[in-house]
Amino acid sequence: MNLLRTAFLTGCFGLLLLVAACGKPTEPKTATNTLTLLAGSELKDLEPMWANLQEQTGIHLQITYTGTLDGAEILSDPKQHYDLAWFSHAKYLTLMQEKQKLIQAQEKIAISPVIPAIKESLAKKWGWLDHPQVTWTQLAEKIRSGQLTYAMTDPAASNSGFSTVMSVQAALANKGDALTAQDVDAEKLKSFFSGHVLTAGSSGFLSSLFLRNQAQVGGIFNYEAELLKLNRNPLLQEKLVLLYPQEGTVIADYPLLLLAKDQAANYQKLVDYLKSAAFQQWLMDTTDRRPVNPAVALGTQFPKGYLLDMPFPNTIATVNEILFAYLNEQRQPSHTYFVLDVSGSMAGSGIAALQQAMANLAGADTTLTGKFARFRNREQVTLITFNHQVQDIRHFTVDKEGHALQDIDAYVNGLTTTGGTAIFSALDVAYKQATQARAADPKRFYSIVLMTDGLNEDGMSYTDFVRLYQQHANSAAAINTFPIIFGNADPSQLQALAALTGGQVFDSRTNSLAAAFKQIRGYQ
Repeated sequence: MNLLRTAFLTGCFGLLLLVAACGKPTEPKTATNTLTLLAGSELKDLEPMWANLQEQTGIHLQITYTGTLDGAEILSDPKQHYDLAWFSHAKYLTLMQEKQKLIQAQEKIAISPVIPAIKESLAKKWGWLDHPQVTWTQLAEKIRSGQLTYAMTDPAASNSGFSTVMSVQAALANKGDALTAQDVDAEKLKSFFSGHVLTAGSSGFLSSLFLRNQAQVGGIFNYEAELLKLNRNPLLQEKLVLLYPQEGTVIADYPLLLLAKDQAANYQKLVDYLKSAAFQQWLMDTTDRRPVNPAVALGTQFPKGYLLDMPFPNTIATVNEILFAYLNEQRQPSHTYFVLDVSGSMAGSGIAALQQAMANLAGADTTLTGKFARFRNREQVTLITFNHQVQDIRHFTVDKEGHALQDIDAYVNGLTTTGGTAIFSALDVAYKQATQARAADPKRFYSIVLMTDGLNEDGMSYTDFVRLYQQHANSAAAINTFPIIFGNADPSQLQALAALTGGQVFDSRTNSLAAAFKQIRGYQ
């Protein structure tokens, strides 16, 4: 968007607010009513408007961000109290409220279908440019034959991946009503997901990951809004063609949910503001989400035509069964490397926190999201412990019987602490192990988690590691490191490390080490 258009839209926005007053001038509302809101992390892009919201309505939003499934689990806990919830869809939460009515009211605020996009050269080759008849079955055939690989978020961590899995299930079942777990051929699903080569725990990070590895990937499943932004990114080497499968797709309609009955009046004020022509115009121009207010003309960035919403399972048990089947049987398995600090500074509470975090991934966390985050069937787990040098390297392969989970738990519980800290020597070993493993078995997702509570004191320096990493950048591509800030670890150095390797930093100081380990699972 050029500066002239930006200035014009800004002026229009201000004019619309004045027009909305309809001859009833009032003083800005500075007194506030604070409403607590549990929201999806993708809605952070709306924050520039909250000051205006408060000025116009007197409502202040106190927002906590989380993932869709995490949010549903939080809201099902009677100890948690929020006035409002706002996620890209409310399908999962609606199914969860069978025993208790959580949602008092809901209003759709915006629309963004979760769709596939492929490189323009592929669309031309297959005759899919401006082609309204592309089907999920055709996509599945291109994937099955090895002609199409794609990026998609983890469905247990991010709604775009969740929606894609549900769309694929419904399309391949060819069923017009509510889906059940038995409606789809498991082999068809396994074939479709064999093309999934890049994963992430959030839709925005997935776009960044795609840019970093775009030469190796043919397509991406994401929100239409994210794909439109991606197509404008100057780092994108080849334009993406957005596809709208004939059978339909799961559509995010961003419903604002009222949870607290006593806030009904403030809820309606908020809805009126969010559905106003002024806000809806800003929403579309700034975030590429489609407006729900018919008074706002659809932007030229969107193709004309009816969006078909796919059928969705009608029980929470069916949804969970589909997700667990995907994680444990259908998706390509992972090989995850945990580089764990057992230096002397980890003694006491540090090693105890590490042992609890790993125990949770081995099955100790029995919450729903804990079960989604635990080590998965067919997953290979490598634990590399270090102090002033690498102390041990242990390999485990997770099986359905759970023996490996018990072995991991027993091993971690037996760790002892002593010595200094050689972070980058240990990380270098992890990369050598991971690149060799991927060369031998490329049909896996590879990632590294680095957990340290201190500064590098021994062995290889950070500068030496960077030099070696850059020398072998091609073989290490898409093997991302996810550092965890813990104790006295250097945040700036860990941030730099994540940027170098294409990973992301997780800060255990704001929550817990166990929560950080759990969150990272969406990226593995």
